[in-house]
Amino acid sequence: MGERAHPFFDLHTHGFVRVATCTPFVRPADISGNTDSILTEAAHAHEAGVDLAVYPELCVTGYAIDDLHLQAAVIDAAAAAIGRIVEGSAGLTPVLIVGAPVQRGARLYNCALAIANGRLLGVVPKSYLPNYREFYEKRQFTRGHNCHGLDVTIAGHEAPFGTDVIFAAENLPGFVFGMEICEDFWAPQPPGMMAAMAGATILCNLSASPVTIGRASDRHLHCASASSRGMCAYAYSASGHGESTTDLAWDGQGVIYELGQLMKESVRFDRQAELCVTDIDTARIVNDRTRNGTFHDAAEAAGRPEDWYRRVAFTHNTTAGDIGLRRKIRRYPFVPADPDTLHEDCYEAVNIQVDALMRRIEATGAKSLVLGISGGLDSTHALLVACIACDRLGRPRSDIRGYTMPGFGTSDATRDNALRLMKAAGITAETIDITPAAERMLADIGHPYADKGADGGEEVYDTTFENVQAGLRTDYLFRLAGHHGGFVIGTGDLSEMALGWCTYGVGDQMSHYGVNSGVPKTLIQYLMRWMIDTDQFGHELNEVLEDVLGTEISPELVPAGEHGEMQSTEDQIGPYALHDFFLHHIARYGHSPSHVAFLAWQAWREIETHGWPLGFPEDAKRTYSLGEIRQWLEVFCRRFFGFSQFKRSAMPNGPKVSMGGALSPRGDWRAPSDAVADVWLAELESNVPHTED
Repeated sequence: MGERAHPFFDLHTHGFVRVATCTPFVRPADISGNTDSILTEAAHAHEAGVDLAVYPELCVTGYAIDDLHLQAAVIDAAAAAIGRIVEGSAGLTPVLIVGAPVQRGARLYNCALAIANGRLLGVVPKSYLPNYREFYEKRQFTRGHNCHGLDVTIAGHEAPFGTDVIFAAENLPGFVFGMEICEDFWAPQPPGMMAAMAGATILCNLSASPVTIGRASDRHLHCASASSRGMCAYAYSASGHGESTTDLAWDGQGVIYELGQLMKESVRFDRQAELCVTDIDTARIVNDRTRNGTFHDAAEAAGRPEDWYRRVAFTHNTTAGDIGLRRKIRRYPFVPADPDTLHEDCYEAVNIQVDALMRRIEATGAKSLVLGISGGLDSTHALLVACIACDRLGRPRSDIRGYTMPGFGTSDATRDNALRLMKAAGITAETIDITPAAERMLADIGHPYADKGADGGEEVYDTTFENVQAGLRTDYLFRLAGHHGGFVIGTGDLSEMALGWCTYGVGDQMSHYGVNSGVPKTLIQYLMRWMIDTDQFGHELNEVLEDVLGTEISPELVPAGEHGEMQSTEDQIGPYALHDFFLHHIARYGHSPSHVAFLAWQAWREIETHGWPLGFPEDAKRTYSLGEIRQWLEVFCRRFFGFSQFKRSAMPNGPKVSMGGALSPRGDWRAPSDAVADVWLAELESNVPHTED
């Protein structure tokens, strides 16, 4: 992608910082050659548009040179090499995080040095020196744990020195990083956590870490934990090929995590120098911290490190040529994405719903479960959950009372699906035609449709026309539940509640228990496919489920058109795939509309570079232009922030299912019912162009 004039297309505008782990080729004590390799990789990082490049521990000298670190020739050559790297960094984009021995007075420290655009920004010594098994670092180095408020001069470059230093780009809000070294993050209280609480959004770990069986998994565990616990990104760079193999071996593992998620991993045991590059979303990190009071309580308990940490400011060089996003953006953020954990994730989602419904059945002593079965996606999934719940409670499925209630717009296909579904599931099934009752109500309220067929009659298919049908169905269900000693299971899903795409009060917004209220539309589709793939119910029911999945999403409240075309939900309000994407990033992380638009544009503009979850239908592989994304994001903001909250404020009980959040006013989402969407719409209008051109 070429550079574009509009700031919307600039990664830095949206808070992205390009981070790389660098594995240079090193030789033990070959300080000149190692410096050349470091600078070569710095040039490669510059070409890749990297903002922050993290090298291994003691890469200037080589880690495994033992007592050679104490030789004056090595100490002096390392200092001169640092000077060369500082000078060689001038004009380069990346901030270089380099490992080297640094002498201060009569003490020698194992250090991480931050170098940017011809300037030594600061030096952080290693806090914890391993001195067990193969490690003898206390023999050569001084512990840096209590070094606070100090300075150091190296090759004529003076800089802050100590473990109380973080670094912040003045021209890129969110680009704030801290440094720790290898053993530091194996300690019970890693110093990096203090840097995170002081404001660092990215932690860098310069590591040597000789490889043994299982060590790579251990590193992943610690990096994932550190990035999750510190609510930050964590870049880890271990020594690779070229280090001394006198008694040890090295694999050059580089990993980058963000908020507990693996973003990128290098090729291990690569003989060549390597860059492992990804883009970190610092806006996501900052937003997540803003919403998490525990993080700030911990910082206060630690003595408010942001007050006493030294923040070294620098102006970041952003003259990179490569501005294409290097980051996987999941099109379906609510849907399990890892094939290795696919079964477990789907199993958990379904069982959360089942267990919650079982508890409600036990608590109420219900004699029956009442559902409206339309033959569509949501009611089908709710029925499947009810079936599993009854099976586990040892109750006959005949206790489930399903009612299909055809109206003006009901198609033969969905009515047939509903009847086949109830028969295959083995529940009590009945049909109630609501058309006569709807016609009577329309006549009673003086609706123009009531005169249809008479002189002056009109075919008016407005909201009132639709809501009369939705309201009648729910009214019947509530009366039937009372009549049969049961309760109504709500079928509406999370996506519909987000958009307010439901009839308020005595309508499909209301039930006695909303079993689908924590499950978005895209996840329901996926869970149903999982049930088919794992043969949860048998062949006959699976055939019906396939037909349900192949049916266009429609409320079926308006009669078919002249050529048989049915009312389409997505034609009216937009694709659920996009709306679920918007919901996740806005409700879960609080992102601005422009940030969400940028993420969606990156995720949906190319089939070749962005995958889709296993099992999704072929039409899920389509792309969306920036103009389409902008159009439907505006619809989402108007509906979500503008006029649908009053429905959520009165929504029934129902279980939270996804880490992406829920919209219950008793849970994840609290908002006034009379708020306006102006601020979101204005931000979208000001910052997102209508086209890619």
